[in-house]
Amino acid sequence: MTFTLEDRITGSLVGAAVGDALGGPVEGWSPDQIAERHGGRVHGIVGPWYEDWRTARPLAPYHKGDGHVTDDTLMTHALVRVYATVRDHLDAYAVADHLVPDLMSVPRWIPELEAEALPLQRVFLAEKWIVTRLHYAHADPREAGNGNIVNCGAAMYMAPVGLVNAGNPQGAYAEALDVAGAHQSSYGREAAGVFAAAVAAACVPGATAASVVDTALELAKDGTREAIAAVREAALRHRDFESALGPLREAVAPYDSVGPDYRAPSLGARRPSRLHSIEELPIALGMLLVADGGYGTAVLGAVNYGRDCDSTAGMAGALAGALGGAGAVPAGWAKRVAEASRLDLHAPAAELAAVAREVFARDRTRRRAHESAFTALAASR
Repeated sequence: MTFTLEDRITGSLVGAAVGDALGGPVEGWSPDQIAERHGGRVHGIVGPWYEDWRTARPLAPYHKGDGHVTDDTLMTHALVRVYATVRDHLDAYAVADHLVPDLMSVPRWIPELEAEALPLQRVFLAEKWIVTRLHYAHADPREAGNGNIVNCGAAMYMAPVGLVNAGNPQGAYAEALDVAGAHQSSYGREAAGVFAAAVAAACVPGATAASVVDTALELAKDGTREAIAAVREAALRHRDFESALGPLREAVAPYDSVGPDYRAPSLGARRPSRLHSIEELPIALGMLLVADGGYGTAVLGAVNYGRDCDSTAGMAGALAGALGGAGAVPAGWAKRVAEASRLDLHAPAAELAAVAREVFARDRTRRRAHESAFTALAASR
């Protein structure tokens, strides 16, 4: 099928939100622990890990499960709102000028808190860093990410950058690196660029899971590239996520700084390095290959992989949704997530599609002006 731009953007953003909601309740656990808790593999929306979720983890009293999206989706939708305001390509200054005020000054419904609150009150410490550095410390936006936890925090919400640059992975990579400079450094920033590029590549007519991963490998640098290559090699030997769970973890483990126990990170965890990679992006790409681009298998594989699986499943969902269009995301899942989270999952997609068309028109005008100027320069003697 040939999907429209609107189809792919809707599939990607709705697919990311659904993957995020499915992964949230089992985040932080291993595949064996997930299977023990749920009596087997997770195959859809499940309830919270702890029945007493308000008090079980005082530091994180969040209602994860029952179709609630997490901060991954909140940040993704916030970035869409920035695009809707700027209506052009973004950079690190757009994060300072628009994303930070959105996080700290506009109350919104927060599904996991079951209340209206500032998004800043829900996001993780690595995202709170943005506000600390840009609003309070007045850091240069292009360098504000230096010193932050190196994790998937920036990558997890970069799908909109790939979608605005649909069909142009190189442009998505460059723009995401600029945007993410306000948030992350090292392999966390690199992953943001590669993920945006992969989403843009998934929008290319005729794209496949294999072509998306090939594009990621062409652009990725250092440990990120090596991790994706290792996971790719392992993923190509599997056609179901059950058999792939162990091998994919073994493939990415040498590049993952967190260590074997996700809830007890190693001393070297989340520090800048050219040798390491975040775990979530390579695994999302690996599950995409295992599923041959299919939404359900890719997302459920990421969910049952455990560890940071809300982010992994969100990335897998964004990629599979871009490949397969809006119809690839099970309508029942999308409906339950939208209702449980009290979110319109389609409105951000419609807004971003309109912005993407406007940005392309601006790019075309700028490109033609450049062509005219260069032609005149080249003809000069």
